[in-house]
Amino acid sequence: MSVSHSIFTSGGSLDGIVDLPSLPRRRQLVRHPFIERLRVAVAFDHIAVTGLDLEDYRFGSGHSIDTDVPPAFFEAYCNEGMLDTDPFVAASRVARNVVIEKDVYAVTPPSQRLQYLQRAFGVHHRTLFPLLRGDLVYGAVTFCRSTEFDGEEIAFLAGVAEAIHTMLTGPIMKRFFAESLKLSDGEVICMRLASLGMTSEEISRRSDYAVDTVNTYMKTAIRKLGASNRLHAVAEALRRGLIE
Repeated sequence: MSVSHSIFTSGGSLDGIVDLPSLPRRRQLVRHPFIERLRVAVAFDHIAVTGLDLEDYRFGSGHSIDTDVPPAFFEAYCNEGMLDTDPFVAASRVARNVVIEKDVYAVTPPSQRLQYLQRAFGVHHRTLFPLLRGDLVYGAVTFCRSTEFDGEEIAFLAGVAEAIHTMLTGPIMKRFFAESLKLSDGEVICMRLASLGMTSEEISRRSDYAVDTVNTYMKTAIRKLGASNRLHAVAEALRRGLIE
């Protein structure tokens, strides 16, 4: 399927998206206010925000990309299989720190076709910042510009990369996170009340669930979130935007 068949504007309404599989893989950024303010601090030509902290949607899968890269570049890049052959992507998949295109190309030169596309569409000097949860890379933010980024600019962009990722992917995570983990309504309710510091007994009184039911919901939510205990589970749910 042509990539252009699954494009919609990033930041648009998710009302028509019924589940994660129907979410367009590529979402076109069009003058997003946060991104435009960021350009004032550090000038850049294009940005790509990739990955969700969800199984099968993490960085490298190609299943979640918000970008203002020219659509024609992205379509040619994907349709010609460059996601699997681009040395910059290969280096990024195993990176734990900033990845600079120039450094990657010095070791593994790109194909002539990729170089042509980059020149034709002005996609130069890609600089990628991986985002980690523990040892797991779940997402990344990539910037490109006609000139190289200097050390101060790279340090600044590294400091804001996670906030950028959260800003653009937060609405998707909030909408589909519970569904992707198959959290029940009861589990979400109990997690939300637990985040207020309530004990199982207090949650029981507030929710009308029996104490044993509350404890069961909490245990299953902890397991689904991959957490070690109740506090850890609440922190994960808050971080991912499942509860407020």
